[in-house]
Amino acid sequence: MAVAFRMAWRESGVEPLDGVQAREWLAAFRGELYRCFTARADALFEVADAVLCGDGPVHTLAGLSLAPEHRRGHGALYDGLNAGRVEVIRLRWALAALPLPYSVVAALEPGRTSWTAVLDAIRLGPDDDQTEVTAAQVREVVQRLIAAGHWREGSKEILIVFDAGYDVTRLAWLLADLPVELLGRLRSDRVLYFPAPPGRRDGKPGRPPRHGGEFRLADEQTWPDPMVTTVTETTRYGTAAAWAWHRLHPKLERRSAWASHHSALPVIEGTLIRLRVDRLPADRNPKPVWLWSSAPSAAPAEVDRLWQTFLRRFDLEHTFRLFKQVLGWTTPKIRDPAAADRWTWLIIAVYAQLRLARPLAGDLRLPWERPCPPGRLTPARVRRGFRNIRATSPCLAGAPKPGKPGPGRPPGSKNRRPAQHYDVGKNRNKATSHVGDTKKTG
Repeated sequence: MAVAFRMAWRESGVEPLDGVQAREWLAAFRGELYRCFTARADALFEVADAVLCGDGPVHTLAGLSLAPEHRRGHGALYDGLNAGRVEVIRLRWALAALPLPYSVVAALEPGRTSWTAVLDAIRLGPDDDQTEVTAAQVREVVQRLIAAGHWREGSKEILIVFDAGYDVTRLAWLLADLPVELLGRLRSDRVLYFPAPPGRRDGKPGRPPRHGGEFRLADEQTWPDPMVTTVTETTRYGTAAAWAWHRLHPKLERRSAWASHHSALPVIEGTLIRLRVDRLPADRNPKPVWLWSSAPSAAPAEVDRLWQTFLRRFDLEHTFRLFKQVLGWTTPKIRDPAAADRWTWLIIAVYAQLRLARPLAGDLRLPWERPCPPGRLTPARVRRGFRNIRATSPCLAGAPKPGKPGPGRPPGSKNRRPAQHYDVGKNRNKATSHVGDTKKTG
């Protein structure tokens, strides 16, 4: 199962790759991908090429063996997935080192697009704590991005976007030492609190409270006047109105994930945003959306960037749809979890090659499809032309070896290369058998 958190990169101004650079990066990544296969490398590499160059959606694993790019039989394909080995740590570093020529990382790009940049995937076990696993995964991804040079001291923080299924406030506390800002969606029944007053409300001596007044998302009577108000006209959503309140935090209890927290429970403050739009693509009367950012006091320009980034996170759904419906991520009925992990990383590596080959692909559209302007090809259209791109890229997989003995000499033909014969036994030439013999007498 892939953890579907969304990460947005807030540093911009990097130029996209041209054709020469794209070809060089694609060749380098294919070489590094081949070196990540430490067992059954040729079989796994050709499976990836078969997925890349297929004429249509992947319906069966055995069907991939019929692609011209897969020079082995279907038995070698299954053997590669079942007995092969992928060095996942090295592949993660290879993905993190890829050029990130746009304003986002791992999920988003400027403008409406179906492209994302997938950097990691992890399968959750039945006993795993989703928040802790996600925090560890985010930490490793950010560390790889920093090591790859995509973030430097003094750069803006990395903005990470989560949906409602994640505990964004606890994630913000677990990742407080990283240069990241977290943004997540809250349920409409949550209750947050303002900062506590400096002393007791009744003015008497004693322990001051830890929480201020309540802010009930479902009760408008508890809302004070917003500290930030913005109104934006959009072509896709109509009028977008955002209200923001600063330094709001949840009240934590010593239960569930915080049961083993021995010190005082932290106060995790952030900016609460209420977003209301006129319409959505499939909903003419959408409900307001509540967002919480780990930035305690977001300025008006920052508030607009936060809700716009959250709406852009749905671009990742296009990637999941491509993985499932075209590349066949969930099509094979694989029983072995390790084989399922290898198949998942193969799909991620295939998608990374499509993203690198985007400047090299032509618009091979069907007669009833509209032409795409340069630089706006979808992943499915880039895949149509990858067979032509692959012809100019290195193919590192060795030629397959025959698994059965050859048919031998055709019946009725003469043997023009007879095998050499050697004398066998103790027969010796009598004429030279006594030469040099001496008789010993005693």
